[in-house]
Amino acid sequence: MTAALSSMQWRAREQAHHDRADALTAAHRARAARREKHPVQDFLYTYYSYKPAQLRRWHPGAGVVLEDAPERVTWRWYSPGPSVDSAAPDAAAFAAGKPELAGLVERMLRRTASRPGQFGCFGLHEWAMVYREPEHRHPVPLRLGQAGTDAVVETHELRCTHFDAFRFFTPDAVPRNRSPLTREGQPVFEQPGCLHAGMDVYKWAMKLGPLVPGELLLDCFELARDIRELDMQAAPYDLSGWGVVPVPIETVDGKAEYVRRQRGFAQRGNALRERILEAWLGTAA
Repeated sequence: MTAALSSMQWRAREQAHHDRADALTAAHRARAARREKHPVQDFLYTYYSYKPAQLRRWHPGAGVVLEDAPERVTWRWYSPGPSVDSAAPDAAAFAAGKPELAGLVERMLRRTASRPGQFGCFGLHEWAMVYREPEHRHPVPLRLGQAGTDAVVETHELRCTHFDAFRFFTPDAVPRNRSPLTREGQPVFEQPGCLHAGMDVYKWAMKLGPLVPGELLLDCFELARDIRELDMQAAPYDLSGWGVVPVPIETVDGKAEYVRRQRGFAQRGNALRERILEAWLGTAA
């Protein structure tokens, strides 16, 4: 056990977390009530399948004892604390109950943070997903048209390092990638410059459940939200109808802006990886 929070302390933090999470998800929840979809902002709720209610649930992080918390004694991955009705998230119980997941999350966080960022992909993974393909995953027109989009792919080298982007490449785009990617090889290729690896920090934090402090989880969500914006600004789609201003990576200036923001996200992502490992295992990346 690393710390203890009185009932007044942890319930105040829980309420602050609820307020912050509600503000972050308000627009999505309003759209859902109207049965409307947003091609950029809804991604974090559909691709990752984590609902606003899950994001709203506050936890203190591994080993932090909550006093006067009888309702949490029976929660998953919590253990009774040293005093009556106290409880704390239990990293050892999680590791014993989910050894493969615990090992994977630790490997992905540590290995990704340990590598130098690569900043020459220019977000072309989204272009590779529509390359020479008349039917697209997203029902949104292409900003440069099909021929113009294909030409951008053909005049650049595809350098994708993220399998969960690569697996959506069109058949003609797959052999154009610098390296073939597989699920098994994901821990080998993942690197902090990748936008999708940065978004996945949110996924890893969510998978650890109560072992990650709620405030840190929301920081990871905010990073994923900000990255998603650039990801779609640099994509080949015409999203002007949703107010998205493109970052034209087919130009010199567009590439420069993309890389500048990409570097900032890499720094934020690595800082969050270190914070997750510290909160969960007491060690930095």
